[in-house]
This record gives sequence, structure tokens and C-alpha cells, in this order.
Amino acid sequence: MGYGQQSPGGEHQQQGPWPPYAGQPPAPGGGAPWNAHPGPPPSPSGGRRHSSVVAVVAATAVVLAAGITGFLVLGDEGKPEAGPTGAGGVSPSASPGEPRGGAEDDTAPLVPGWKTVTNPKRGIAFDVPVDWAVKSSGWVTYVAENGDPEETPLVGFAAPAILKEKWCRSDDDGNGTQEDTPLASVGSRAEPDARDTAEAAGENARLWVYGSYAQPAKEKVTTGAAKPFTTKSGLTGSVATATSTGVDGPGRCAYDGKATAFAFENPAGETLSWTFVGVRGVDDEVPEPTVRKILGTVRLVDGTP
Repeated sequence: MGYGQQSPGGEHQQQGPWPPYAGQPPAPGGGAPWNAHPGPPPSPSGGRRHSSVVAVVAATAVVLAAGITGFLVLGDEGKPEAGPTGAGGVSPSASPGEPRGGAEDDTAPLVPGWKTVTNPKRGIAFDVPVDWAVKSSGWVTYVAENGDPEETPLVGFAAPAILKEKWCRSDDDGNGTQEDTPLASVGSRAEPDARDTAEAAGENARLWVYGSYAQPAKEKVTTGAAKPFTTKSGLTGSVATATSTGVDGPGRCAYDGKATAFAFENPAGETLSWTFVGVRGVDDEVPEPTVRKILGTVRLVDGTP
């Protein structure tokens, strides 16, 4: 699978095993109809797990997801058209600690001392602790299959916040480039083709853990049944969790992972989702109470057309 991130400048940079993170643009998915002009595809990663984060300038994308879910429409969660900004650039609206996308009073943090993350395209907001890095609303993260030269996304989300982007660094494929693995990430997206919120939550959690940590061993991923959940704002939907066990990849940044996904409907009847993904079984693992506290702040806000 592939993962990295792309800054608004569109420069692709490889990253280490999993979470949605730091800067680089993915190449178009095999056969997927992207309305974008991505950068050149990265070289094969030698079996390392990767994710990709891309800055969306203007595009609506549809990608073929792995597994039984069929097509997942990522919209702004897809691969972008590269903009003129330099690599690593972030929109001024993404300053740490500040709401994004024209957020006003309705996106003030629900947790005192935390900061708000906003996906204005989807009309979603949630809060994260102050030590998380809030990316611009144009950033997209996704995971792809190991060794896929086109990095066809398995699943992705937009407008992420990231914890410890350089938590683990290694050059497992021996190409001379150090690749960074973040500790955790959160983001949101649309789920237009999900049959219901339970399916959307379960598949999001499963695909993130498989793509970020366990692949190619699908049997190492355990996905729990989706359950009803209501956030502080009264937003109702379904929440599901997935974990990997026994990941034993060759790289020094190969770890087990976990994901929590919450899917819900907006007043227009559209299914949306929020997902947390992070490393599991390490000393600085994000504790479950913190994940649930972040989840509890998910809410709908005024979005941009």
C-alpha cells in the first residue's frame, strides 16, 4: 500500500507505515476516474505499508476501494491537482490552534484548551488536543496496497489532524530516503455509496487498519460490530473499531494499529464519516478515553458550497 502526503504545492514525499500524514501527492488510481492532475507515481516501496496525504486544490474524485465495498466516492478526499505553492506549504487558514474554513462560533472547541478541526466541504468539525497538528482543509490522506505503483486508494479522508508526524523514521526499502510514520491521525469524508452508517463505519475502520498496518495479512485484522453512538452535539450514527494483532513486518516502524470510525447522516440525508487511526501497543499510544473524547466532539457545522 502506499502512503505519504502532498502539500498544496503538489510535491510527493514518501512516508512510513501508515497513518495519514505528512506531505506528498499520490498518483492516480488504476482506472479510477480522477478529475485531477497528480504528480508522477512514486517508486515501489518494497512491501512497506504507506499512506498518502494530498492537498486538494480543486477536484472531485472517485476511486475504487478494495474489498466488498465497491466504489467509494472520496470527493475532496481524493487525489488533487497540484497547485503553485512550494512543497510542504500549508494554507494560512491551517495555523495551529485556529479553526479552518471560515469557522466561527459554531466551531469553538467543545473541550476547553483543545482546538477545532474543520472540514468545510463536508460541514464537519471536531476537537483535538493542542499537541495535534491541524492540516489545511485541502489535505487528503489515504492508504493503498503495498507495491502498487499507482497507489490506488483503499480508503482516505480529508482535513486531517496529526499527532507526532515523525514518530518513527526509517529507510526500510534501502533507497536512501528516510520515511516518517506518525503516531496517529484523524479526518473526515463523505460516504455516498454506503448502504447505511453501520457499513460505512465498519469498512472504514477495517480498511484503515489493514492498509496502514496489517497488509497483506487480512487475517490479522479484527473488526468489531458497529454500534449506535451519539456525540455531545446530539449527532447520532454508528461507531465501529478495528485492530491488528501480530504485525511482524521487516521494518523498524512496523507496528500494530487501531482505528475507530463514526458514520452519520447530515440533514440532507448524506452519509459522512469521521475516523481515528493510530499505532497500537506502544508506550505513547493514544489512550482509548482520549479517542472517545475526540469522537464525542464530532458535530455538523455550516459548510462551504
